[in-house]
Amino acid sequence: MKELQEVPFWLWILVAAVLMVQGTLLFRDAQRRGKGRMAWFWGIWGITGAPTPAVCYLLLVVLPDRRKRNTGRQR
Repeated sequence: MKELQEVPFWLWILVAAVLMVQGTLLFRDAQRRGKGRMAWFWGIWGITGAPTPAVCYLLLVVLPDRRKRNTGRQR
């Protein structure tokens, strides 16, 4: 059985940076969309893993919001 290699320090820094950027972007976009306290949920969930929170945010917040705007324009 092969011995597990240690994860390089630069990879830990990269993962932490990606998670922080994702959480920050989700939080700020949710605030901009007027989600109130849910912005905190999206931001905190965004720093816990990638890319699941971003995909769920896209499917549950961004796309329905875009559909609402498009149906409002057609009337």
